Parts: sequence; structure tokens; C-alpha cells
Amino acid sequence: MNIEAVKSIYFFEMARTRRTLLQSVVSPVISTSLYFIVFGAAIGGRIQEIDGISYGAFITPGLMMLTLLTQCIGNGSFGIYFPKFTGTIYEVLSSPISMLEIVLGYVGAAATKGMMIGTIILVTASLFVDLSIAHPFVMLFFFVLTAVTFSLFGFLIGIWAKDFEQLNLIPMLVVPPLVFLGGSFYSIDMLPPFWRAVSHFNPVLYLISGFRWSFFEISDVNPLASAAIILVFLALCMSALTWIFRTGYKLRN
Repeated sequence: MNIEAVKSIYFFEMARTRRTLLQSVVSPVISTSLYFIVFGAAIGGRIQEIDGISYGAFITPGLMMLTLLTQCIGNGSFGIYFPKFTGTIYEVLSSPISMLEIVLGYVGAAATKGMMIGTIILVTASLFVDLSIAHPFVMLFFFVLTAVTFSLFGFLIGIWAKDFEQLNLIPMLVVPPLVFLGGSFYSIDMLPPFWRAVSHFNPVLYLISGFRWSFFEISDVNPLASAAIILVFLALCMSALTWIFRTGYKLRN
């Protein structure tokens, strides 16, 4: 294992975040604050509590998961796509670096950036509502595993994408609706029976429910099912990446 190569890719990607602090840090904080102001005023006035939890606190895990998924997929996909777009990927491919080391560098940086933003969202949320974490280690389990899994998923998107339209297709058009319809701002128990049943086919519901359980010990689905879903998705991403590399796919357009 070439640790120096992994560190070089990792720190190069992290340096890009420092150069774009306004977009990387300030924007998510402002967006989260607006969510609390708008949803707190518009909906929080009508829904005081859900399962004994104040509405503002209830939506916090959903907001964190929304940010975590979008940031990890976006950073994971852009991190590998941009070198392909500019042609600098050839410098990486000509170096004595294995595919595993390339993946560790890019995915590790994307996951770290996603977790940094998620932590900032948690701190920002604590300024608006009273938060308590009933199971900190379970929360960290879902937090870290989700970040790594969807950073790897974003990496796969970056390999697949041939242009910026494809690059933004899933992060912008697929993930947000799944998160919004996955119980981010409500409990699926509030839905009619038909739509409640349909919601169980949304994989993001399991992520949000498991993450919310670690905060408040309330969940729309069994937390063990949530953990199983994320582990299965991680295994699928790793299998897809292994297949891509075994078939001789090259990291170039």
C-alpha cells in the first residue's frame, strides 16, 4: 500500500475545499438556517410535536442526512470527474499508484468533507433547537458509514459521467426527491396506508429512520433494517467498482 500516494490525493482534494469555503461551508449553513426558519414557522406552528419530539428537533436528522448524501455524492463524483475533464487524470494514471489507492484518496476526501459539513449542520441546528443524542456510537456508525458509502457511490457516478449533465443527474434530480419523500420532515405514520406502504420502497427512508433513532429512539422502521440496507448498498457499490476495474475500465473519457 502506497500510503504517500493516498495522502497526496487526499490532501489535494481537501485543499480544494479550503479554496471554496464560501460554497463548501457557508452555503450549507445558510441553507440549513433557512430550513429551520421556513419550516419552523410554516409547519412548526401547526405541528408542535411528533412522537413527543419538537418538530424542529425531529427534522434535524433528516436535514443532516439530506446534506450528507448530496455533499458526499457531489464531492465524490466531482473529485474524480474533474481530472478526467481537464486531462490531469493521466498524471495520476501514469504514477505508480494502484486503483485501490486512487479510490481511497478520492473517496476518503469526499467522505471527510461530507462529515465536516454534516457536523456543521448539527452545530447550526443546536442553535435553533434543543438536541440530545441517545446513542452517540450508533449515530457515528450511521454517520460514517453513510458518508463512506455515498462517497463511493459518487465516485462511481464520476467514472460513469461523460459530461456535466450526467454528473449532476443523480445528485440533483434523484437524491433530493428521495430524501424529501423519505420522512425527512415528517413521520410516515402520518401518511395514508397506501403511501405509507409505498414509502417502504424508498431506501433513503431506512437511512433517515436509523439515523433519527440514534437521536431520539424513535423510528419509522427497525434500526437493524436500516443498518442492513446501508451495508447492502455499500456492498453493491464495492462490487460495481470491482467489476469496473476487472473489466479494464480506464479512468478517462
